[in-house]
Amino acid sequence: MRVAVVVFPGTNCEHDAVHAMRLLGADADLVWHRDTDLTGADGVILPGGFAHGDYLRTGAIARFSPIMDAVAGMAEAGAPILGICNGFQILCEAGMLPGALVANRGLRFICRPIHIRVESTDSVLTRAASIGDVLRIPLNSYEGNYIAEPDGLTALENDEGVALRYCDPEGKVTDEANPNGSTNSIAGVARGNVAGLMPHPE
Repeated sequence: MRVAVVVFPGTNCEHDAVHAMRLLGADADLVWHRDTDLTGADGVILPGGFAHGDYLRTGAIARFSPIMDAVAGMAEAGAPILGICNGFQILCEAGMLPGALVANRGLRFICRPIHIRVESTDSVLTRAASIGDVLRIPLNSYEGNYIAEPDGLTALENDEGVALRYCDPEGKVTDEANPNGSTNSIAGVARGNVAGLMPHPE
């Protein structure tokens, strides 16, 4: 499997994503955001960072990068697409995932390990996990507070579109375990073959 890791101006986690994919046995290559061709790629990762300095809104400029048409085409063809942190924000801005990411509760940058619980195994992100698994991984963001319109949120919950939730080490979902104020403690969402999460699994 060959994975294309897209690099925008301001991306800073691309080499981590490439390293993680290679550890898993996949080929991974960096692709510049001005490229328009993803021929030969079997999947795409939009990694973390601060694409275009997060001007206007996180992901608001990156969604118009030339490569995004090819990413959308691969998503429509059923290829796995994963957005991590800033990549999650970009996928939401591009309309490939529902909702949006806004400033954290308390307006603080968060950089520490947190716990998340697997809610669904229907996504490309969680397919190898089990429902209820608790993972401890880093969170590194200022605008990681997931929000969605009420109707969209209901549909997301009903369709098992919530892939991951913030929780405590025992797997309990509480307000205290929600680091950024995300609605319903949502840490990651999925729509078929497209998934995004705010913490950094790489």
